[in-house]
Amino acid sequence: MKIQLSEHFTYKKLIKFTIPTIIMMIFTSIYGVVDGIFVSNYVGSDSFAAVNLIMPILMILGTIGFMIGTGGSALISKTIGEGNKEKANEYFSMLIYLLIIIGLILTIVGIITIEPASKMLGAEGEILKDCITYGRTILIFLIPFVLQNCFQSLVIVAEKPTFGLIISVVSGVLNMILDFLFMYVFKMGVFGAAVATGISQLIGSIIPIIYFIRENNSPLRLRKAKFEGKAILQTCINGSSEMLTNLSMSLVNMLYNMQLMKYAGADGVVAYGIIMYVSFIFVGIYFGYSTGTAPIIGYHYGAENTEELKSLLKKSLRLIAITAIIMTILAELSSKILASIFVSYDTELLDMTANAIRLFSISYIISGFNIFASSFFTALNDGVVSAAISFLRTLVFQVAMIFILPALFELNGIWLAVVLAEILSLGVSIVFLAENRKKYNYA
Repeated sequence: MKIQLSEHFTYKKLIKFTIPTIIMMIFTSIYGVVDGIFVSNYVGSDSFAAVNLIMPILMILGTIGFMIGTGGSALISKTIGEGNKEKANEYFSMLIYLLIIIGLILTIVGIITIEPASKMLGAEGEILKDCITYGRTILIFLIPFVLQNCFQSLVIVAEKPTFGLIISVVSGVLNMILDFLFMYVFKMGVFGAAVATGISQLIGSIIPIIYFIRENNSPLRLRKAKFEGKAILQTCINGSSEMLTNLSMSLVNMLYNMQLMKYAGADGVVAYGIIMYVSFIFVGIYFGYSTGTAPIIGYHYGAENTEELKSLLKKSLRLIAITAIIMTILAELSSKILASIFVSYDTELLDMTANAIRLFSISYIISGFNIFASSFFTALNDGVVSAAISFLRTLVFQVAMIFILPALFELNGIWLAVVLAEILSLGVSIVFLAENRKKYNYA
């Protein structure tokens, strides 16, 4: 039976509604991990380092999809909650068309600037060549990439989280199969890895477009729409926190790589790349839950159902606390196994990576609360508070720790930077939740 945004959400119903989105995020992370495994084991550690050096640049260009998706999700779900489904559909259509135009512009800019950007990050020789090859190939598929990022949020507003999961599974399995064919069978190197990823993203964007163009039983459908500056601005403000999160993560990843080149060389960059792949899976659970609950929160905020807002916040914090304990323990116990999946061929690199995962994983006990707090305010259409949490969490605190802690603890200080950043961010999240409780009547 389909669960609607307007319903009262018990623990069981909340978990049932968000599980497809959580699995979607995990699965998306897993096929990203598979990319890394194939590149590391069948192309080489230098190529793996190249992919991880250039990836932050590609993610910066792709952040527009997350911003429009999460910001639009908040605006559209609030508008549906207010009872104006016609206007909600206009907003939905307008934002998809806007994203296609922006994606095209960013594709052209990215292809032109990818070589100087790679050199700026310190790439040279074969690593530089692989950076340019991988980057330009991925950029050809940038429009599908940003659309896929956007639809991850909007299919939930359409009350179709399972549909989003199916799209993710189809594109993910296709990516894995193409990775095997292009890198293992046909020996196409990083070019094959990029083509495999691009084709999977193309499928992941075409399927929802076809669905929303046709008659369907969801609240949303693509139709003619005019551009409304006020709605676009509200969407960008709402989604600014998610854009800042992804933008900051990309910038911070560059700083991590620069510091690691200084303290541990290319092996440090490889180890950090593995941490990121592993982290995508664990933190993906938090992002999946937050993304899944955001339209529910937005709807009940628009409908002025304050009792349901209180219930959603309380239940969410309890569920995140339980999940945080389980995930942190699991990550600590499996650190050696996770590292060996990527670098079992190098004992010294394996030991470094396993230690890095153990230290980095301490952050999982805290990060879920900060991710949800930012998403919660996005859903309330308070992009300023949401962006403040994200900006401090993913940029200010992490940048400070990346430079301070290595001076005290050398290489281990780099792995612990995120832990201290999450602790400081938790204090910020608590303050904002306390300060705004009367304004939004959620506590």
